[in-house]
Amino acid sequence: MGIALFDLDNTLIAGDSDYLWGCFLVEQGIVDGTTYERENRRFYDQYKVGELDIHEFLDFQLRPLAEHSMDTLQQWRSRYIEEKITPILLPKAHALIDRHRQQGDTLVVITATNRFITSPIVEMYDIEYLLATEPEMVNNSYTGKVTGIPCFQAGKVARLNDWLEDSRQSLDDSWFYSDSHNDLPLLGKVTHPVAVDPDEILEQHAKDHDWPVISLR
Repeated sequence: MGIALFDLDNTLIAGDSDYLWGCFLVEQGIVDGTTYERENRRFYDQYKVGELDIHEFLDFQLRPLAEHSMDTLQQWRSRYIEEKITPILLPKAHALIDRHRQQGDTLVVITATNRFITSPIVEMYDIEYLLATEPEMVNNSYTGKVTGIPCFQAGKVARLNDWLEDSRQSLDDSWFYSDSHNDLPLLGKVTHPVAVDPDEILEQHAKDHDWPVISLR
């Protein structure tokens, strides 16, 4: 028995939940459409080429959480999951997860996207453990700030190391599935790195290092 780690966006789902949340906010008229859509795309393009300033992005992305009540946010999130996420769930991802579950592996989703967005998605895949970027909360309301280390690039490694220590587990027999070259710091730490529908940079790196390349689409 080992540990199976899964990235979420463009790995277990056929899209980016962060970007799609921004699209949802624009479509619903919750944010200023023109400005928000432009910035949402700018940050997503930076992410894809490995140039994202995660703190600048989180200042932008967490702001709407701080501007509305938890009840309102949860209502919007339910609609977002139904409209944006359910259609991009992947049957092959379910099958991969089930295979690791049957092997007795510990299942963990580790994602840069914040917990508010990702927790219901991870529940849909019936995965118990989620390591995500944590939005700060005070008195059951979001502040628009982040708590702790963002779960991004080297931050994923730091967050995972803390979790492994707390849960008394190790990476001795470990898998990590990801689509993004932003996850190379963690892919290099596990026993079995796997590129899933990878971007061009990760695909080349996987070929150079004889890592498996698979598709869940």
